[in-house]
Amino acid sequence: MMFFDTLQEATKEERHELFNLPIIRDALDGKVSLESYRAFLVEAYYHVRHTVPLMMACGARLPAHLEWLRKAVCEYIDEEYGHEQWVLDDIVACGGDRNAVRNGQPSLPIELMVSFLYDLIARGNPVGLFGMVNVLEGTSIALATHAADSIREHLALPASAFSYLSSHGSLDIGHMQTYRGLMNELDDPEDQAAVIHASKVVYRLYTDMFRGLPRDTEAHHATA
Repeated sequence: MMFFDTLQEATKEERHELFNLPIIRDALDGKVSLESYRAFLVEAYYHVRHTVPLMMACGARLPAHLEWLRKAVCEYIDEEYGHEQWVLDDIVACGGDRNAVRNGQPSLPIELMVSFLYDLIARGNPVGLFGMVNVLEGTSIALATHAADSIREHLALPASAFSYLSSHGSLDIGHMQTYRGLMNELDDPEDQAAVIHASKVVYRLYTDMFRGLPRDTEAHHATA
């Protein structure tokens, strides 16, 4: 079995728990409230703004045997730069306050997730950051391809309120194809273990974030 498939198999329980959350099922059905969607965007901002700094830190600490991966990190940085501004624009389009969000604080799961990733790079194995990529891009593809249009219609919001989610659907499909190839080249058992461990941790914390989002009461009664 190639490592990408091994990674998916190793994290299937965590992925199942995330995608079976009531709020995720609501989202995939397009039945979320404006409050829920805006809260999701706020939490997205608090981790998306760290994507490029995390990738930069990871690239700087990759060991010599992973030199081939450094080029991919550079390309990823170039593609991801500035995406936190897209999230802020979407928040404004949903009636939110850009400055209040920028100067606010993330929920505890997102704060812990970001802290864990910086610590992993600094004290552990930096290639473990690719466990985050597995979780966040895989989730965004599912939400973007299956939920974005339905949520927009349900909430009667303009397309400008979905620039982050919609763009990441197409972007991350390409990213995941590249990611699969990169992970299948990762042949060191310690590197593979680091990616699996980080993926499991990020799944757990990302699930906790979604669990803490406000849920549409009407959708709750309809599916309860």
